[in-house]
Amino acid sequence: MTNPAFRSTSSPPSITVFTPAKINLVLRILDRRPDGYHNLWSLMQTVQLEDELALSLSDTHSTIILRCDEPSLKTDSSNLVYRAAAAVLECSGRTVGLDMVLAKRIPMGAGLGGGSSDAAATIIGLNRLLNLGWSMEKMVHISQTLGSDVPFFFFAPSAIVEGRGEKVAPVQIKGSRWVVLVNPGFPIETKWAYQQLAVSRTGGQPLSAGAAGLGKALDLSWEEVLQATENDFETPLFRIHPVLHRIKQKLLAEGAEAALLSGSGATVFGVFHDETTARRAEIGFQTEPHLKVYTVSTLSALRQ
Repeated sequence: MTNPAFRSTSSPPSITVFTPAKINLVLRILDRRPDGYHNLWSLMQTVQLEDELALSLSDTHSTIILRCDEPSLKTDSSNLVYRAAAAVLECSGRTVGLDMVLAKRIPMGAGLGGGSSDAAATIIGLNRLLNLGWSMEKMVHISQTLGSDVPFFFFAPSAIVEGRGEKVAPVQIKGSRWVVLVNPGFPIETKWAYQQLAVSRTGGQPLSAGAAGLGKALDLSWEEVLQATENDFETPLFRIHPVLHRIKQKLLAEGAEAALLSGSGATVFGVFHDETTARRAEIGFQTEPHLKVYTVSTLSALRQ
């Protein structure tokens, strides 16, 4: 595949792409930009929780048709996958019938980048399916119009993301870790989270020395990364949703090397040194059926 974050099966005129979730090991929201958005600084990492997207050409219609097994997800032109497909067809000048089937495994409104990953996978998959021969740079350029997290997935599994999300620098984190993702069972809307952050502070804070140090290295160790974890959304969102803070504390008590809110929530994750400890921590949440808990490994190698 074009990108290590995705793998594909079968061959044109159909293709299936597996799209990974991401966690934010560092997420700093900095100054507000003239366009109204904020500059951010984040270290992102993909994990092995994946949606599945099947793309196929149709000889019975000439439109985009998207179906999904998650009934609450709109499948019209407001959907990121639909928008990504429409952008590819417009940019390529192609008029084709396209059937897309999305199997959702990544929770929505969870801070795990599921929609953004699906959008990036759509661009990568259609580049192959339609034999467009686009460069990475061209695909990334299209992705920037879709959402702040989308460009990252072209540089995964690990990268530092800055600006609105358009500045992406891949890094290598040596080795791997196991991650327990704990979703509280409710979504958090990104725009609302930014509003809570805005009212909770009087001004942005500069990058910590630890985060700044990460940005100067191409090769990182997990020990370095885990000493620098932070997320600006934790303070306001933990106050409004104390269950998120309780999940974080429980992950740490279960042996996590670090625990953090991912993105703007609502998922909290713990990073564990080995699978045995992670699986044991997962068991500790099984008495709370409203929680969605996933134990997965980080992605660190090329995926074919």
